Amino acid sequence: MSKLTETVQMIYAAFGRGDIPAILEVMADDVDWEYGGSVDDVPWLQAGKGRATVGRFFQAVGANLEFRSFVVNDVLEGPNVVVGLVDLEAIVKGTGATLREIDEAHVWRFDERGRVARFRHAAQTLAHVRAWKGT
Repeated sequence: MSKLTETVQMIYAAFGRGDIPAILEVMADDVDWEYGGSVDDVPWLQAGKGRATVGRFFQAVGANLEFRSFVVNDVLEGPNVVVGLVDLEAIVKGTGATLREIDEAHVWRFDERGRVARFRHAAQTLAHVRAWKGT
């Protein structure tokens, strides 16, 4: 197993135990979070740069989602990129709506130092918007 895959697996393990500082340690200072676009209406799908943005993401997740399940099915690697395929089910606290994803892709891109330089969710964004709005 490569160092990059180990890093992503560590991130998922840290998420599972609520250890956000461990996750932030492997982010580049100028990490590009939700690169390629964001969903302005959904607090946990906001784009930004820097570790503070990553911290805000995890705050938004904790404040707004109650996970029923979060299962990493596969971790795939290419040159300087790791993709995690995740099944999840969460309740949006404000609306009571259930959010389900099957094989939601998490794209982790790394810099030359082995730090996460870019990240994005390849998710069903319409489902996230509807769950957030309760529609």
